Amino acid sequence: ASSPDEEWPEAEKAEKLARGAALKWASGVFYRPEKLEGLGQYRSREMQRNSSIQSRLKSTVQSYLEGVSTGLEQLRSAAQEVQSVCQDLGAARWALLDSADRFQGLQQMRALMAEHVQLASVVQVLPQLFSVHEVFSHTLQLLRGQHLLEAHAELMMMEHLRDDILSQLHLRGLSGAQATVLSYFGGLQELNESLAKQLWDIVGNSLQLVREDPVLFVTAVRIIEREEKIDDTLLLEATFLPPGRPKGWRQKFYHVLQETITGAPFHATHMDAEGRGLARHLAALQKDIVSKLRVVKDLMVQCVPAHYNILSVCTATYHQALTSHLQDILREDLDKQALFLLLEWALRVYHSPEVMGHPDLLPEVDVSALGPLMSPELVDQTERKYVVKVKASVLEWMQRTLEVEFKEWFREEEPETDHQGFFQSALPVIVMQMLNENIQVASLITDSLQQKVYNMALEELEAFLGRLREALVHCGKEHQKDRTVPKYYVSYLLAMLNNHLALSSSVSSLHPDTARREVPASLQAALDRTQKKACQLLLEELLLDLQPLCLQLPSRRWLAGSQLVSSVCEVIDKYAKDFSRVRKPVFTLLLTESELLVASQYLRALMQKKMVCRSEEERGQLCDRLLQDATQLRELFCGLGVDRSQQSLEAVFALRELICLKDPALLSLEVLGFITKYPDVSDEHISSLLDLRGDVSKEVRHMVLEMMAQHPQVLPESYRPIFSTILVPAPELPFCLRKGKCA
Repeated sequence: ASSPDEEWPEAEKAEKLARGAALKWASGVFYRPEKLEGLGQYRSREMQRNSSIQSRLKSTVQSYLEGVSTGLEQLRSAAQEVQSVCQDLGAARWALLDSADRFQGLQQMRALMAEHVQLASVVQVLPQLFSVHEVFSHTLQLLRGQHLLEAHAELMMMEHLRDDILSQLHLRGLSGAQATVLSYFGGLQELNESLAKQLWDIVGNSLQLVREDPVLFVTAVRIIEREEKIDDTLLLEATFLPPGRPKGWRQKFYHVLQETITGAPFHATHMDAEGRGLARHLAALQKDIVSKLRVVKDLMVQCVPAHYNILSVCTATYHQALTSHLQDILREDLDKQALFLLLEWALRVYHSPEVMGHPDLLPEVDVSALGPLMSPELVDQTERKYVVKVKASVLEWMQRTLEVEFKEWFREEEPETDHQGFFQSALPVIVMQMLNENIQVASLITDSLQQKVYNMALEELEAFLGRLREALVHCGKEHQKDRTVPKYYVSYLLAMLNNHLALSSSVSSLHPDTARREVPASLQAALDRTQKKACQLLLEELLLDLQPLCLQLPSRRWLAGSQLVSSVCEVIDKYAKDFSRVRKPVFTLLLTESELLVASQYLRALMQKKMVCRSEEERGQLCDRLLQDATQLRELFCGLGVDRSQQSLEAVFALRELICLKDPALLSLEVLGFITKYPDVSDEHISSLLDLRGDVSKEVRHMVLEMMAQHPQVLPESYRPIFSTILVPAPELPFCLRKGKCA
């Protein structure tokens, strides 16, 4: 037999560790002799401690042993009970095997019981089945008498009977018998159709009925709700769905009501494309919408369940119907008034207190969440159509205005004058008023439409100025053929210049934005061209009167002291008086251009090689005459208001210095100063002036021209050309042979 230490090696190891620990502790405590005095106390304390530990261990072991004993006892009892149950199950098994034959008889009894239950059910419904056709007739009479609730109650009873029979047949797989049942209950279909027809007639007249007899409408709604509940119940069960289900009468109710709302007013067979017809149509729509929505809000809402949201449904129906209806109207070829009315009604009136914002409809009616009546794309497309129509109207009106203006130019009386005596006509007022009115009318709709009309107005005004310029040219050609036609040609040209000033000052006021009133560059260019053409025609008229006088320059009779320049001054003074009938900016321009014209014509006459001074005395006379003429003309224009520094007549004084120079050898220096002051002078001009002197040799001429070649001139930006417009006759080339036939 093995010793206890061999059986429990862990205990032996633990004891050794305990002894070692105790020894270590004792050596640490009693390492000095005086500590041995307390040995008894230490022994007593440790003995008490060991005793306490041993008692706790014994108590724990005793408790554990008691638990083990109780568990063993319970296991023994359970084993006995399991053995008893096994014996009872074996006995039951043998008993069931002995009774198997007897169960066959019970199966037959179960089948008989089920058949008995079915027959009992059939016996219970036989009275109802036999009375089906009688109920059908009674229900039909109730429908004809408009006793709808009673008729519907009987109809539901018959449908429930039929559906119950069909459900039983379906559960037992007797689908073949369903056709017989449906045939027997065939009258239900007719009753359903008759009831539905009456319901939809009532719903179709609901807006009138809720005012006159709401009971009938409420009855129809109750029947529809009954059917809707039956539909929901059958759909939830989802075992068997009878024929004709779900009926969906609530959805049909909404459909019929929507058709009633969007009836005759939205189904016009022909839409009048003119503004008056469309205005009447929109007014009728407006009245119909407000009146019907008022009935729905005040009366119909009280007759239907809250979950119908009947007011929201009707509002959305009107909104969608109007959206489609406006699109249909826009497919027609509408005139500008109709297009304007449509835009105004859709964008302004529809949301105003006149329609959807009517005090009687607020706050329940709110179309803000339904989107715009016309999409932004459709609005833009309609605005463009409107602008095209307005453009055609403006073009026609402007053309007519121009034709009237053109006829007035040929009248036998002067044009009208304003309170200051300036010539004018009604042209600028008519044109600007027409354009401004169209822009202001467009501002009543949207800013984008106003901008489109504004851009169109500027384009049409620019085109009109082009046609006006062409009319001026045509009038000028007619006047060239016969200077007596038109009789007051100059006066009407001056009136046209005043009209041009009025147009120029008014164009900026057309802009919708007061902060941005600049005139587009293309339109400003058209205005400038029109003014330039009118000024050109006036100066051409002045030239026609000056040319006969200038043809007499230079001549020896002129040198002798004729009144030629005095006659020129009289012509200029006459035109200056006419020019005074035009406003200041253009008046100053005309005087300045007239002065340039006189100076250039005077210089041109001197360079036509009509006369050559034959002596120094003649050159002296020529210098005196040039001084007198230039001084007289300069004083005239100074008196008219043309500043001396801006006059081109100074060129005559400079030219006179070339003529008066006594030593031809100094001409190069004098000509250099002349071309420096007047850089547009050419070799031909200088040659003509040298010819006029009559004493310039070929060598001097060659030296002068060579000097000019060595000093080419560049025109400054601010220089006003004088000589570049003067053409000099080409010199005759020397020819060595006599005139005649070649040998």
